[in-house]
Amino acid sequence: MALSPSQRRYLRSLAHDLHPVILLGNKGATDAVLKELDLALTHHELVKVKLSGGDKDERQAQIDFLADGTRSENVQEIGHVVVLFRRNEDEPKLALPR
Repeated sequence: MALSPSQRRYLRSLAHDLHPVILLGNKGATDAVLKELDLALTHHELVKVKLSGGDKDERQAQIDFLADGTRSENVQEIGHVVVLFRRNEDEPKLALPR
């Protein structure tokens, strides 16, 4: 599901006050982290993830792994923090603008 610019802007405004739910450690993005992120996205729909250290390419690889593994959309990334969104088809919690 591709997000429109207005939907991204709306989700960024909602994510501003969120605290990171998933914190990546030295091992980075692993399968265990992927399972936890999947559960968090199912429950919250909009999740902030704090990435582990490393250069920009390493962080981008972590973001791609997490987004692809959970079938979520990258809403925003600033420094070591990324915001991911995935619609809960059974019980949507966030009403997106058109």
